[in-house]
Amino acid sequence: MTKITKDMIIADIIAIDPEIAQFFFAAGLGCAGCPSSKGENLADAGTGHGVDVDALVDQINAFLASKSV
Repeated sequence: MTKITKDMIIADIIAIDPEIAQFFFAAGLGCAGCPSSKGENLADAGTGHGVDVDALVDQINAFLASKSV
């Protein structure tokens, strides 16, 4: 199973599974469609938008784990 980390580039995370974008939008991050997503990592984006990045990473990894069952 692929695991997401907060130092991964946002576009790379979404490339793993496009359904991950729902978690970005729910957290208030429009990163999925932002041009910066190709060069910004999740930690920087989350910090810039006041998002609990560790909680978001946990949610995404739980989602990915549920799909690999």
